[in-house]
Amino acid sequence: MREFKDKVAVITGAASGIGRAIADRCVNEGMKVVLADIEEGALLRTERELQEMGAATLSVVTDISKEADIRLLAQKTVQTFGAVHLLFNNAGVDAGTGRLLWENTVADWQWVINVNIWGILFATEIFVPIMVKQKTPCHIVNTASIAGLLSGPGNGIYSASKHAVLSLSETLYQELRLIGSNVGVSVVCPGFVRTQIMDAERNRPTELRKPDGSGNLPPERQVITELARKAVQNGIRPEDVAHQIFEGIRKGQLYIITEPKFKPAIRQHMENVLNESNPTASQMQLVRNLL
Repeated sequence: MREFKDKVAVITGAASGIGRAIADRCVNEGMKVVLADIEEGALLRTERELQEMGAATLSVVTDISKEADIRLLAQKTVQTFGAVHLLFNNAGVDAGTGRLLWENTVADWQWVINVNIWGILFATEIFVPIMVKQKTPCHIVNTASIAGLLSGPGNGIYSASKHAVLSLSETLYQELRLIGSNVGVSVVCPGFVRTQIMDAERNRPTELRKPDGSGNLPPERQVITELARKAVQNGIRPEDVAHQIFEGIRKGQLYIITEPKFKPAIRQHMENVLNESNPTASQMQLVRNLL
């Protein structure tokens, strides 16, 4: 896709962070915008602000971990605007940094996988047939992470989920090309971005909440959490990510890596895989230095 004016965009996680920046960019491109988010108050505020900018909008409170919610989102989009041209599978959560794999609860895994993986799977199942059938240029953008290209201690669930998003996106890209589809695919791998990702617990379902006291970490691993929070606070702007996403769509890029500074660590990781070498202390330090 190269032209965006009057196209219809669907954005999950649209009420804050990268999703909100994408929504603003869509409005500036002259698009009709469908806003999906689990936080109703923030969603309605976002819709009101975009309408004040002159945008044609539709807001749908959506829990992307529920297939029925995604199906309703698609139905309302088509009923309101008649088509879907851009799908931004952006919503995601993190169960917390600093916890070792065996210290995470089943509920931690269920929450992250339900949102970060099943949310995209449901959207793929429901939106892709609509977009393929339209016979017009369309594009899907899945938000992964640098954590989908690198692995390090203390963030196993999130990293595993984003590795899955990367693989799903690669497969979807190849399958859509295989059938000669009009639908393109990009997977964006941001580094640290000024969002509320470190405060995702606010949206954790009640039935998957941590037991009282289970959130405490030993001091040496609280440092990892503090470093990650500081890195997010000092990260790049969501608007910069949105700009790179649209540039990537125009170029037909599958991979969009928002910060070149991560590439040496990615290169080292891939060389280790090809050389069948174990991760080294220097490699793990390289990852830590990026915090």
